[in-house]
This record gives sequence, C-alpha cells and structure tokens, in this order.
Amino acid sequence: MRNILLTIAYDGTNYCGWQIQPNGVTIEEKLQKAFLGMDGSRVKVIGSGRTDARVHARGQRANVVLNSTVPTDRLPYALNAKLPSDIVVKNAKEVPMDFHARYDALGKTYRYRLHTAEFKDPIERNYHYHVSEDLDIAKFKAALETLKGTHDFKGFMASGSSVKTTVRTIDEIEVHTVDSNNIDVYISADGFLYNMVRIIIGSVVDVARGKRTMEQLEEALKHQKRKQAGHTAPPQGLFLEEVRYGLND
Repeated sequence: MRNILLTIAYDGTNYCGWQIQPNGVTIEEKLQKAFLGMDGSRVKVIGSGRTDARVHARGQRANVVLNSTVPTDRLPYALNAKLPSDIVVKNAKEVPMDFHARYDALGKTYRYRLHTAEFKDPIERNYHYHVSEDLDIAKFKAALETLKGTHDFKGFMASGSSVKTTVRTIDEIEVHTVDSNNIDVYISADGFLYNMVRIIIGSVVDVARGKRTMEQLEEALKHQKRKQAGHTAPPQGLFLEEVRYGLND
C-alpha cells in the first residue's frame, strides 16, 4: 500500500465541481474512474478542498491510498490515458501513510481573472469575469489591501458551510495587469471559506465601480455581516493555483 499525492490541473467548465454528487459529472468522479480503468483499483480520492462548478485549477492536490503495481512516477501517464482531455494529472509522489491532502494543507493560492472591456470576449468567456463598467484601479487595490491580515471573514462566506472557525489569514494579495483588458488577482491564505475569494472579488469590484463604499467593506469585515459585503463574482474567473504543505514539493 502506498499513499500518493497527486497534482492535478483541470478546466472546470463542463463539471459540477470537484466533489462527487448524484446530479452531475465531477472531477473527483473522473479521477476515481481513471484509477478503476487503469488497473481495476477502487480508491477514494481525497482532495485538498472542493472547487465549485465551472471553477478551474492548475495546482489542485489530492491523495489516494493505492494498492497497485504501477510505479509512482508512471501514474500520471497511466491516469492521463484514461482521463478526458480537460483533466490532467501533472505529478505523483509518495507521501507518509498518515498524510491527508485536506487536513495537512498549510495554505493555498487562488487567482481570479477580470476582463474589463465594453464587450465580452467570446473566446475567453469561460475563463474570466467580464466587467463592462470602468474600474477605479486605485480603489480596487486599496479595497484588497483592507482585507490582508488575520480577520474573521464570516461576512465573506456563503451560507451552507459548517466550519469550526471563520478566522483566516490572508498573507498576500497581488494585482497583475496582464494587458489593457485583463487583470489577475492572486490571493494567498492559510485557508479559504466557502465562496470567500469570489465574494472578495465581487466586493472590491463594487467598490471600484462606485456601487459600494470602502466604509461598507470595512463594516462587513468588522461586523461579519454578509449583506454588507458585495456580490459574489462568477465562478469561471477563479483558478486554484497552488496548495502548500510541509513537504519538499
């Protein structure tokens, strides 16, 4: 028996998220079927966390306890031969048997892409949030800076999540202007709440286009009131870039 840590990239456009569910096709389901098709291995793939429908990943991580004769370094090749083209296993490495992809995660980085133009880009429509209004980039960056550090982010969490604590630490936020119409926001934290990144982005977009004030944003953070934060940005602009562990990886 081996415990294997996988690094996975996927285009989430055609999936109902990561976690297996009865009413839609998911990433987890496709991975477990790939193991079954590879050599008959019936496994439980344990993800570092769930991604929602239409959310993408370049660095999702998952572990699986495997009883297979396929060498660890050949697993990506064997699995990718069974996976659809929009899911790719990028790496596989053996980890201690008590390793858990979710509970041992030390932090994550998400990227969110905004497309600021008068009209939508029909080619890239599944990979960004189209905002046709002008954004005040100075306000946009200032609003993001307000959220850095350790806070209770209950006001930036969607309902339907049962977590022990809503306190999280945002270590770093970077805003990259890709070109005249595309902005990437990188947010790194020790963990994220349900829809936290999308609510953060929706909130700072509202501030940057004058639909919400900085004071309202600060009140949402201070009083943990969801209604004081902004709207939830759509899922297709969100990418899980990295999951960090205390491993040499």
